[in-house]
Amino acid sequence: MLLTITTTHQPATDLGYLLHKNPARLQTLEVAGGQVHIFYPEATPERCTAAVLLDIDPVALVRNHRGPAGEGFALEQYVNDRPYVASSFLSAALIKAFNTAMNGTCKDRPELPEVLLPLEATVAVMPAASAEQLVRLFAPLGYEVETEAHVLDPTVPDWGNSRYFTLRLRHSALRLRDLLSHLYVLIPVLDNDKHYWVNAQEAEKLLHRGAAWLPQHPDREFITRRYLRNLAEYVNPTLERLLAGDEAAADDSLEDILPLAAEAEDNSGEAELPTPDQPEPAAAKQKLHDVRLDRVAEEIRRLGAKRVLDLGCGEGKLVRRLLKLPQVESILAMDVSMRELQRAQERLHVAEMPPRQRERLTLAQGSVLYHDPRLAGYDAAAVVEVIEHLDENRLAAFEQVVFARAQPGAVLVTTPNADYNQRYEQLSAGDFRHTDHRFEWSRAQFAEWATGVAERHGYHVRVEPLGPEAAEFGAPSQLAVFER
Repeated sequence: MLLTITTTHQPATDLGYLLHKNPARLQTLEVAGGQVHIFYPEATPERCTAAVLLDIDPVALVRNHRGPAGEGFALEQYVNDRPYVASSFLSAALIKAFNTAMNGTCKDRPELPEVLLPLEATVAVMPAASAEQLVRLFAPLGYEVETEAHVLDPTVPDWGNSRYFTLRLRHSALRLRDLLSHLYVLIPVLDNDKHYWVNAQEAEKLLHRGAAWLPQHPDREFITRRYLRNLAEYVNPTLERLLAGDEAAADDSLEDILPLAAEAEDNSGEAELPTPDQPEPAAAKQKLHDVRLDRVAEEIRRLGAKRVLDLGCGEGKLVRRLLKLPQVESILAMDVSMRELQRAQERLHVAEMPPRQRERLTLAQGSVLYHDPRLAGYDAAAVVEVIEHLDENRLAAFEQVVFARAQPGAVLVTTPNADYNQRYEQLSAGDFRHTDHRFEWSRAQFAEWATGVAERHGYHVRVEPLGPEAAEFGAPSQLAVFER
């Protein structure tokens, strides 16, 4: 079985540093049932390919009792596909050969594991129920998926295709360790025939290797069941931990909840706006979250958008405003958290909506970090107070998902203005407004990012303040409107 990983990152030979394998040397490691050979068919500054060739000894499989159990048919131990297809043997080889790379460690270049690389991986051959199954598992992770089916027997065309495919994956911006983790988990899931016992330790491995992406994957239950061989004693607790982690972790829809001022807070957790000059009467104050949502809804009305995405919809406050716009015919409201989607369904009273109103709204689980074909074909996308909850090094993935792949006619992005934080007495220098914020941008930083995104993807953009402005600090929030 053969796996190749290619990058065109400059210099491409950085791949050798990441894998801790010298491109000038052939390396061979002993693994269960055979040997794994690591070599580089090409290694230039422009393009570098690392190849992993796993050579399984079929006789050793039977001799060491690592092969099939023989229960399928009498000769299964001797007539099987184990030496030839990507299976749990390949996953075990990956963890032995590239353990340091999978853990995101690079002694010589410590910053390199966090770099987003253009990557291409080819696996020959991969067992799968269908080409659609391969797409279903890898496409949500942001890959372009290409499959090549193999006939069962070239001499008997009537038998049709086998269950084996050559799989090619391409990603424009991905950490190498993420690619390796995806392959490590999904290869045995597709093969569905592990060569070792599944136990509690395997459940921990799944939680460790899948922590960053599995909770948001649309097929996480299928993946978990297959990886743990449908053993309920491990599957059910693991799924519970994945779901609990999804709910407990700060997700993309959360609003600012850190108390920022002595005024009363709304149920999104963000304080009413402090006015920059003279205090206003309490009745005249408006909550910052409402300012954002009202402005975004008004912009969608101005754009005349009929099909709208609400990415990171939370409990549906923007959706409520959009449903009041007669021009809006269809809304796809997406959030990474099932808990928030359930709250949205309850607070919007979806079950009690008239049929025609209910047909306008779709609530869906998904992430702004992974390609999702459901996002294509919309007139506008709203991304309200989401990006600051993402790691800055994942913004390239967000950009690819929304601007390069989904390509809505307009995109509206709001985020806090870090310049304004000095007006909040409870915040010390360098503090963020929410414990889950990974960054907060100044007006200049946000404008620079927005301009770059617009130039790269054929949009023009304008940035405007949200909320009352202070002379030195601007407004508490900011909005970028991208239009084609």
